[in-house]
Amino acid sequence: MPHNGAVNRRQFVKGAGTIGGAVALAGCTDVLSGGGGGNFPNQDITMICPWAEGGGTDRTARELANLVSDEFDEADAFVENRTGGTGSVGFNAVANAEPDGYTVGVLTVEITTISHLGIADVSHEDVQGIMQYNFDPAALTVREDAPYDTLQEFVDYADENPGEISVSNSGPGGIWHLSAVGFGLEADIELDHVGYDGGAPATQAVVNEEVEATTSSAPEVLPQVEDGPLKTLAVFGEERLDIMPDVPTLQEENVDFTMGAWRGLGVPNDTDEDRIETLHEAYNNVYESDEFQSFMDENGFGLIYRDTSEFNDFMQDSYDSFEEIAAEVDV
Repeated sequence: MPHNGAVNRRQFVKGAGTIGGAVALAGCTDVLSGGGGGNFPNQDITMICPWAEGGGTDRTARELANLVSDEFDEADAFVENRTGGTGSVGFNAVANAEPDGYTVGVLTVEITTISHLGIADVSHEDVQGIMQYNFDPAALTVREDAPYDTLQEFVDYADENPGEISVSNSGPGGIWHLSAVGFGLEADIELDHVGYDGGAPATQAVVNEEVEATTSSAPEVLPQVEDGPLKTLAVFGEERLDIMPDVPTLQEENVDFTMGAWRGLGVPNDTDEDRIETLHEAYNNVYESDEFQSFMDENGFGLIYRDTSEFNDFMQDSYDSFEEIAAEVDV
């Protein structure tokens, strides 16, 4: 099955890309002439975040914008949160904006899933990717006293007891729900999926023995794993996580599947290529900075870089791989 993941640690794959996000910016490396007169950028940049203030996407976007302030001479940038419709409100705002480089959107995995789920028509085809900066693989977590200590034991138990293992997620149709469904398809086991209103209650449901397992990002369950009463059986990335070095990947356990949440940046289609290059250079400089790397590491956000071409290809692969999974999901 095609994968839509990548590693959790730093990768500096050189190329072209750009970003979406946050707070005020001021400055520029290589400014280019463009429409509207003068150099680009020479007016404020609106960075649209499709998720609520204070969440992981908003926090990473604001950090990016804050640090990129030194990269432009004549511009400020500000985050605008446009929430609703599983990200579709924000994605549509980016897609329908003037393609002049002054609207930059934070793109998340949902832009490749929601059209499959019938939530909205907007998809990755309505925007031009600039740069991917994050990937957080899903993690399968159970109670410490569960009758399975390894992923293989979990799969064997589920195979012998079809539908008896309930797996919580942060909401129907969300990436953690889709991750669990995809894992079940690849492992050829039947799981019962239970949606909750967010990652915290989904994790607490395992603690409270309302369900047997949960799929989420590793940082969401890490406190309960470190202090008990939970244990993580596997992560859905291509490599082990620094914050869970003893936890194997699915591939190490002979399940050929990777999936998780990711974040990147994009602009409306038809944005001038020179402007995309200017934005990419500025945000890539921020990505490679010690300040941004430290922020991501300290907050448990996975780092990955894909340039413009790679990110656009990655979004297409992600979109394609979700088609089969989405067919198994009711939202």
